[in-house]
Amino acid sequence: MNQLCRLEDIAKLVEGSLQGVSGDKTVSSLNTLTDARNDELSFLSNNHYKDDLSVSNALAVLMTEAMFEELKPNCGIIIVKDPYLAFAQVQRYFHPQPKSCGVRHASASIDASAIIAADVDIGACSVVEAGAKIGAGTSIAAGCLIGEGAHIGRDCQLHMGVKLLAGCQLHDRVILQAGAVIGSDGFGYAWSGKEHLKIPQVGRVILHNDVEIGANTCVDRGALGDTVIQQGVKLDNLIQIGHNAEVGALTVMASQSGISGSTTVGKGCQIGGQVGIAGHLSIGDGCQLAAKTGVMSDLEAGGVYAGLPAMPHRTWLKASALTARLPEIWKKIKTIK
Repeated sequence: MNQLCRLEDIAKLVEGSLQGVSGDKTVSSLNTLTDARNDELSFLSNNHYKDDLSVSNALAVLMTEAMFEELKPNCGIIIVKDPYLAFAQVQRYFHPQPKSCGVRHASASIDASAIIAADVDIGACSVVEAGAKIGAGTSIAAGCLIGEGAHIGRDCQLHMGVKLLAGCQLHDRVILQAGAVIGSDGFGYAWSGKEHLKIPQVGRVILHNDVEIGANTCVDRGALGDTVIQQGVKLDNLIQIGHNAEVGALTVMASQSGISGSTTVGKGCQIGGQVGIAGHLSIGDGCQLAAKTGVMSDLEAGGVYAGLPAMPHRTWLKASALTARLPEIWKKIKTIK
């Protein structure tokens, strides 16, 4: 962690304009408006928190020019186009990803046929099975399983208890949070008239560059082909991705959502919490799905949807307003003769 950074250097990092304080003053870290000390930087990106600015002890605050003109703060300010993005950039500066250096815990079990770059870290009680490949700069935390023939690219991070099962592939800079399971069997059965006959799941999971998978999220392997998560996808905790699904590049999904098997989600979609998407569907590029939306049919690209079943957001707003009035409407209907 970098201990101190001059305000002038932070302003350059975020392409901002420093106001009301000397650029030579140093910042030790970032914090919220209410908790920041007088040697810390904060940010204001949501009007909901603008009243906190007046009581903040922060040395300087990241904010837009419009907020600066409206609030006229007395503290130091770094004017930026996007305070939240600037916050992320500064936070990454103060907390860079740790570099691996080739530490292998004595309790780790590593098959002799595994191909592992020299600087890969492998934590306590982790297992690397036969034929696995792990690229340079990758870090494997304690209690992980790297299955037979699994491939991991460069600069990946596998947190505690991750399971990457046989044959699955991670490209570069993939992050798997604690307890994620990549490559478990898909939910595939055939009814014989007497029992549900398990169908062997023999495909893989492929995670492309810069994917992040949240804690205890499960991505099932394909039944025949592959389950594919494209570049830059971010999945929250406790998400289920069914077998042979495909999630397009730069899509984000919030917690407790699920995609059933063989469904394709397009590029750049935004999916809220507890969204359920049925199987064998196509979700167009750029769709936005509000929390708790239930998707039972294909959705056109660029749409904003909500409700169960999913409908255009404006239609859902109207339907929700009518739902609240149903008792009143019913009373009127009963009076009609």
